[in-house]
Amino acid sequence: MTHATSRPISIRCARGVLPLLLAAAPLPALADPPAPSAATAPKDDGQWTMPAKNYAATRYSELTEINGETVKRLQVAFTFSTGVNRGQEAAPLVVNNTMYIVTPFPNNVFALDLTKPGAPMKWEYQPYPEAAAQGVACCDVVNRGAAIADGRLFFNTLDGNTIALDAATGRELWKTKLGRINLGETITMAPLVARDRVIVGNSGGELGVRGWLAGLDTANGKVMWKAFATGPDKDVLIGPDFHPFYDSDRGQDLGVKSWPPDAWKTGGGTMWGWTTYDPDLNLLYAGTANPGPWNQEQRPGDNKWTAGIFARDPETGAAKWFYQYTPHDEHDYDGINEILLLDMTIDGKPRKVLLHPDRNGYLYELDRTNGEVLSADPYAYVNSITHIDLRTGRPVMNPAKATRLGTVVRDICPTASGGKDWNPSAYSPRTGFLYIPHENMCMDWEDVQANYIAGTPYVGANVVMKAGPGGNRGEFTAWDVTNHKPVWSIREDLPMWSGALATGGDLVFYGTMDGWFKALDARSGQQKWAFKTGSGIIGQPVAYRGPDGHEYVAVLSGVGGWAGAVVSGNLDPRDPTGAIGFLGVTGDLKQKTTPGGTLYVFALPPQ
Repeated sequence: MTHATSRPISIRCARGVLPLLLAAAPLPALADPPAPSAATAPKDDGQWTMPAKNYAATRYSELTEINGETVKRLQVAFTFSTGVNRGQEAAPLVVNNTMYIVTPFPNNVFALDLTKPGAPMKWEYQPYPEAAAQGVACCDVVNRGAAIADGRLFFNTLDGNTIALDAATGRELWKTKLGRINLGETITMAPLVARDRVIVGNSGGELGVRGWLAGLDTANGKVMWKAFATGPDKDVLIGPDFHPFYDSDRGQDLGVKSWPPDAWKTGGGTMWGWTTYDPDLNLLYAGTANPGPWNQEQRPGDNKWTAGIFARDPETGAAKWFYQYTPHDEHDYDGINEILLLDMTIDGKPRKVLLHPDRNGYLYELDRTNGEVLSADPYAYVNSITHIDLRTGRPVMNPAKATRLGTVVRDICPTASGGKDWNPSAYSPRTGFLYIPHENMCMDWEDVQANYIAGTPYVGANVVMKAGPGGNRGEFTAWDVTNHKPVWSIREDLPMWSGALATGGDLVFYGTMDGWFKALDARSGQQKWAFKTGSGIIGQPVAYRGPDGHEYVAVLSGVGGWAGAVVSGNLDPRDPTGAIGFLGVTGDLKQKTTPGGTLYVFALPPQ
C-alpha cells in the first residue's frame, strides 16, 4: 500500500473541489483564534482525567516539550499488554501519577504506577460481565473509556452496568445495573461526570433498543433521572423549561406523534456517543443516535428525538432545548459524534458556540445557549444532502439518494458510518484549527422489511460500502474554524477510526488502521514522525506530564470496532455485506494488520 504523505492535496466536498489553501510551509498564527472558556477548559495541570481532556472536549494538551524540532527523537518509553485482543477504543487516563486503562469486553480496569520504571501494575479490577452481552453487541465489544473525579473512577461494562471504583486501591464502591441484554441493550460509551452526576447512555439501536440517557448519583450510584429519546414528553423529560429554537421541534409529545403508532417503542435513538457539559450555563449536551429500523419506509415522520442533540439540566435531566441534525434519518447518520465548546466572535458579537462534525458530513456551529444553527459546512464528500437550510435548520435531502424498498440506490455519500464516526476530533487554540479524522466512503443501499424480535438485529437494509472519490478511504483534515474552510488534508488508504490529539508543541497525533501512529505539524500537515505498532489503532491518544516532569504521549493499539470487525471478529472478507456492509470497504484489512491489545507510551530520550 501507499502510506499517506505530507504533500498538499485537494479537499473534496459537496460544493465541488476546493484547492489546498497552503502548502507545507508553516502558517502564521491566527490573531486571537476561538478558545474555550476557563470553566470548560481550565489551565492544563498535565493530567488527563476524562477522554475529551476537558468539558470543552478540545483533546488539547498545553505541553510543549515534544514539538516539531524534538519529535523526531520520540521513542517508546514503555508498553503494557491488556490481554484482550479486540477493538481498543478507549483513552488512557492519567491522574496523580497513575495511568488507568479500560479494556474491551471483559472490561477489565488496570492502574499503572508511573513513578516506577516500566510502569508496573498497581491494581486490576475484573467486573466479570455477562458473556451473553457479546452476542448482542452491534459493532464489536468495545469500550470508549472511563472518567475520574473526586478520587473515584467511573466506567461502564458491556452488559449494562456502571461501576465506581476507589481510584487509589481499585476497591468497588458501587455497581448499578442500567441495561438489559435480553432486549439487546449494551453500554460502550465513556461516562461523563457533571456536578454530582455520572452521565451514561445505552447502545443497541440496530436491535430495536429504545435509547436513553441516565444521571446517577456519584456518591452511591442511585439513578436520579432517566431520559428516553423517544416516546411521550414525560419519558423524554420535556417540560415547561423546554425551549427549542426551531418550530419543527415544538409541540406536545412529538416523540410519539412523529412516528407511526407504537414504532417509537423500538425506535432507537440510543446515546452511545459523546456528551459534555458547560458549567457556566449548567447545561449537559448529549447526542442521540439513528432511528430504527434503517428501512425508513417503515417509520414515516421526523422520528423525534433521534439523530440530534439535547441540552439538559445535569442534575434533573430536564430538557432545555433540542436540535435534530437529520430528521427522519434514512442513512444511519446518527447524532452522537463529539461536541466541542468554544467561545467565538461571529458578526462582531460574542457567541457561545458548540461545534459538531456530524456523521451526515456537515460541520455544525450551534449557539449552545439555544440550539440555533449558525453555520453548517461539508467537511467530507457529501451527495445525500445538498445543503443545510439555516432558516429552518433542516438538511435539504437529495431525492436521487433516497432509499427505497427493493431498489438498490448506488453511490450514496457519505456511507452509513458517516463522514466520520465516533472517533473524536481535536482543537488547538494556538492554530484555530479543528483536526478531523474522517472517512471518504460511499455505499450502495437497499431497503428490506425488518421485523422486531427482542434482542435480535432490527436493521432492514442491505448495505455495501466502498471507497469514495479518489479511491482513498480515509482523510485527516485541518479545518479553519473561523473561516469555515479546510486548510490541509492528508489522504489515508484505510478508513480513519482513531481519535486525534493536539498539543502546545504545534503537533497533532493520530493512528491508522494498519498500525501507524503519526505526528504531523499542526499548521502545515507535514508528517514529522511515525511509529509502527503491533495492530491497527482505533484508540484515543493522550498527552500527559509524568512524575519526572517530562511530556509523554500514549495510545492503545488494537484493531476492531465496526470498521475493523473483519479482523477482531475474524469475519469472512468475501461477504461484502458483512458487519452491516463494512466488509465491502475493509475486506483487505486482514492483509494489513492483526488483532492486538497493547498500550504504547512514548517520550523523548534523556539528554
